[in-house]
Amino acid sequence: MGKTYWEVFKEAGISRREFLKFATYITGLMGLAPSMVPKVVHALETKERVPVIWLHGLECTGCTESFIRSNSPYASDLLLNVITLEYDETIPAASGILYEENGKMVRAGLVGHLDKVVEEYKGRYILIYEGGVPLGNDGRYCIVAGRSYKEDVIELAHHAMALIAVGTCSSWGGIQAAKPNPTESVDVTKVVKKPVIRIPGCPPIPEVITGTILHVALFGIPPVDDQGRPKQFFGNRIHDTCYRRPFFNAGQFVEKPDDDASKKGWCLYKLGCRGPTTYASCGNLRWFGGISYPIQSGAPCIGCADKNFWDKDPFFERLKGVVTPNVEVNADKVGITAAAVTAGALAVHAVATGLRHANKKDENH
Repeated sequence: MGKTYWEVFKEAGISRREFLKFATYITGLMGLAPSMVPKVVHALETKERVPVIWLHGLECTGCTESFIRSNSPYASDLLLNVITLEYDETIPAASGILYEENGKMVRAGLVGHLDKVVEEYKGRYILIYEGGVPLGNDGRYCIVAGRSYKEDVIELAHHAMALIAVGTCSSWGGIQAAKPNPTESVDVTKVVKKPVIRIPGCPPIPEVITGTILHVALFGIPPVDDQGRPKQFFGNRIHDTCYRRPFFNAGQFVEKPDDDASKKGWCLYKLGCRGPTTYASCGNLRWFGGISYPIQSGAPCIGCADKNFWDKDPFFERLKGVVTPNVEVNADKVGITAAAVTAGALAVHAVATGLRHANKKDENH
């Protein structure tokens, strides 16, 4: 710590040109206007890197798997140049007792690595949650180094400068919170009494994770909606940016998987696509460096960023309450209709012309 982003970049051998290119790119990623580039550059030149504590509760680690596949910027750039990842159970350099050092908190009288981080950076670190918080059986369904996840969440959130819930598990409780929810799993907002930035998704898009962390590190909490989601990534429905939207507007739908309409790339709404009700960036950012996303691969959206999506079975049942356009007729019928309309228009024109001529004759007489 103590070094600015620009100082770290220089030590890594990154040129001023590459530094400015990086600043320009992340300006767009954070949803900021091009006019903000100078302010982003200034922040990178003057602000120190932010320490991060990343906790894991009831989850599959899929959100971390997504995060490390961020393409722009690379997760490695974020980890090595933008933040200092002080604690994370899944990707630390050390492991076991070398990492946890008894794994107890300061109040227990035994100081571990995590305790040292909290003491040194109290009020200055970002706390990232991944996974739901089990309340059942006094939190014993998720124990790390002898402490329940619930205890860590409550204590570490108290001293954090910002709180980020990564993934649907930490945002809404997770698949383990599906009925009948035997572990009594809840999202972190149920146990933390401070504002939490939610990044839902199962898992979220890599660049949505890195972009949000960047914004918090450089400028603090980004603009969020009424559910605590960053507006730059959750301001539009998948339906609004879907490349199949023209087929929806034309009333051209896939009726069943692998039918002729499916091969033509028509709209998947009738297969239960949740795109019309799901807010996320899948349609514009996509996955694997912008290559594809489920709808592009022929699978309808299951709304994994929505609250309780796992209890909205069956996934492939058509959504109710979505207004759809009339089914478009085929090209031949369009031609016939157009010809009929044209003929009708000509007939009307002829009648109108005849009436004008008749009126003129009457006027002459």
